[in-house]
Amino acid sequence: MTDRITFYTNPQSRGRTVRWMLEEVGAPYDAVLLEFGTTMKAPEYLAVNPMGKVPAIRHGKTVVTEVAAILAYLAETFPEAGLVGTDRGAYYRWLFFVAGPLEYAFVDSALGFAVPVERQVMIGYGTLDRALDAMEGAVTAQEWLAGERFSAADLYAGGLLGWILRAAPMNERPGLHAYFDRIKTRPALKRASEMDDALIAPKG
Repeated sequence: MTDRITFYTNPQSRGRTVRWMLEEVGAPYDAVLLEFGTTMKAPEYLAVNPMGKVPAIRHGKTVVTEVAAILAYLAETFPEAGLVGTDRGAYYRWLFFVAGPLEYAFVDSALGFAVPVERQVMIGYGTLDRALDAMEGAVTAQEWLAGERFSAADLYAGGLLGWILRAAPMNERPGLHAYFDRIKTRPALKRASEMDDALIAPKG
């Protein structure tokens, strides 16, 4: 498929992760910038994503929403980028672990929501510490999550860990810091971050 990708985003959203992925795969794309509460809720965009949130992509007639789904789609559509994990089971496991337990454990914690101990069994992540333990164990056991090379699962984990480590230093988790250090030097991440940072209006 040779169609240019239309990328719907906001530089202060999870769209930053998808822009990074687009830079990694090297696919031609056009970014459409949307604003929270206005153009994201306009009929034109609701026809793309009825949830009225970003990111989303359109590739030819195909529309994909949700970060994990977009990353998986791009990795498989552009296999020459080598971003599909060589250990396929681990690849899908960790891609969706980041999308589910890890992200929502962190978001709930950031919002001050504490799951009562007697109800932790009802929550997929149990506790934030348990989710972080699982991730740290995986990235200290081997260099990358899904085989011998960096994959879309590492990209997704790196995007979220960057957010988590900015919010809390977590010095007691050297394995996570070492893993993020392996990821943060990727040229595609630098390019994508510079693009998004330039779109954020200066404060004051």
